[in-house]
Amino acid sequence: MGQFTRWQIGTVRITKVQETEVHWPWRALVPEVTPELLEQTPWMRPHFVDEAGKMIRSMHALVIESQGRTIIVDTCIGNDKVRPTRGFNDLHTDFLDQLAAAGFGTDAVDTVFCTHLHVDHVGWNTRLVDGKWVPTFPNARHLFARTEYDHWVANPEPEIFGDVFGDSVVPVVEAGLADFVDMDHRITDEVWLEPTPGHTPGHCSVHISSGGLDAVITGDMTHSPIQFAYPLTSSADSDSSVANRTRQEFVARYTDTPTLIIGTHFGGPTAGRIVRDGDVLRFDC
Repeated sequence: MGQFTRWQIGTVRITKVQETEVHWPWRALVPEVTPELLEQTPWMRPHFVDEAGKMIRSMHALVIESQGRTIIVDTCIGNDKVRPTRGFNDLHTDFLDQLAAAGFGTDAVDTVFCTHLHVDHVGWNTRLVDGKWVPTFPNARHLFARTEYDHWVANPEPEIFGDVFGDSVVPVVEAGLADFVDMDHRITDEVWLEPTPGHTPGHCSVHISSGGLDAVITGDMTHSPIQFAYPLTSSADSDSSVANRTRQEFVARYTDTPTLIIGTHFGGPTAGRIVRDGDVLRFDC
């Protein structure tokens, strides 16, 4: 089976389980990135930019083991989902096999948290069984930030993504497995939500702190570590001004600190620290 990237934060263990990897043109998400800008950030290669200059984007879940809890942060795209978007439609990956090989059977997961409710963060909340969408993790409480959930109830996702809310969120709610929480909710004494709105109204990152060590799982607060170095807008952000301010505050808070930043879509080593390099910043893996 697969090889898994793991990090130890005090007594907390975090495991990356990858679903797939895609290489996208920058215009799809961060259109301000140019070849010239990439030349000014050589540390982006080879982990975050491929030989053709495209963005390397990993789709993975992050499993946190804390104080007896097994918590999955974001559940990727999922299998069998009808998605108009190329690369998301009708996937047939071995994600659940990979998850089991990493030591996490679906019955053993007790908590699922989605940083937000976009197509590539909720997919494995459900799976297709006998023509019906059923919860993949039947013993897990599924935590949704109330602000986020209410937003999508009032504003169904654009048709370009398909019926994401209907096939990947509603079945969990109808099964009685959903809890609606504040944006600063504590999952354990070592794991809590950190509000990072802008990409979506209720977007949250996840902060882990144990044994004097800290880490943050970004979600889509940022799509690429180049956004730590430059104030680049993402075309996928629902409110670009709020998202830009959130990223700037995040960078100011964590630059030159020991905090490990774990990118929800970062390829390669996936995690590193934001450091000052002369007059510029870089992501040090």
